[in-house]
Amino acid sequence: MTIALLVNPTARSGAHTGAAVDAARLLRERGLTTTIISGGSAAESSQLLRTAIGLGVDAVVVAGGDGTVNLAVQELAGTDIPLGIVPAGTGNDFAGALGLRALDVAAAAELISAGDTRTIDLARVTRADGSTQLFGSVLASGFDSLVNDRANAMTWPRGQSRYTIAILVEFLRLRGIPFEVELRLADDSIERIAGDLVMATVGNTTSYGGGIPICPDADPADGLLDVTLIRPAGRLALLRLLARAYRGTHGTSPEVSMRRVRSVRLTSPGVTAYADGDPIATLPVTIDVVPAALRVFAPAV
Repeated sequence: MTIALLVNPTARSGAHTGAAVDAARLLRERGLTTTIISGGSAAESSQLLRTAIGLGVDAVVVAGGDGTVNLAVQELAGTDIPLGIVPAGTGNDFAGALGLRALDVAAAAELISAGDTRTIDLARVTRADGSTQLFGSVLASGFDSLVNDRANAMTWPRGQSRYTIAILVEFLRLRGIPFEVELRLADDSIERIAGDLVMATVGNTTSYGGGIPICPDADPADGLLDVTLIRPAGRLALLRLLARAYRGTHGTSPEVSMRRVRSVRLTSPGVTAYADGDPIATLPVTIDVVPAALRVFAPAV
């Protein structure tokens, strides 16, 4: 097996650099030809990966977090080339959805060398200008995208606690945001919702922000996306709801609506949407599912 191992030196966490070197060594020890690819920017890294795929590789492995995984997803979607992940980022939510978040470098290398893969869906964002981008985990807009704005600007602390602090700060500034939402449900019927929301979240997988299960029933292989909408309520009610969201039990709260959809259009003035932890577009956007779009190295489900 010939492997291109992608590491993004511009990612926010520095742990991925050592993880890539260790992963390359362990994969080579298992007889796998492994070349590390690292550009000076996300765009350069994508171009180098595109070139490597064009020259011919059997697999791509990412040492990093959700943002670096997203770079590889753009190049591998619709191909038969599998993606492996060495979780070494801040959130690792996409890896977590595949049962990989807790893997150390050695365990990740062992999983990849074993060669077991599964096929999963991706989600596609279409922007107002018609351009598109894929994502693997969750798209956030509203309160949760404001949390991402703040968390991404923080240099300390690292990991989950960064998101926790950002959530608490933004909670103090919380207000309803006017949204228009158009849902194409699993039976192809259309549902439209208009009014103030705290947030509108679209999940191909369950979690974001380092493990918050905002779309707790999302299945990345069911050919559908999960939408979670949260309406404004008193601060005490929303604080209780926030605590329940960390446990994934918020779906029964009266402020929460959940839908399983083929696509959704989100419109709200001046709101930035984040996907896989990075800004992806300013609303309005349309998000639709791309079934069976990506092969991944992952344990059986």
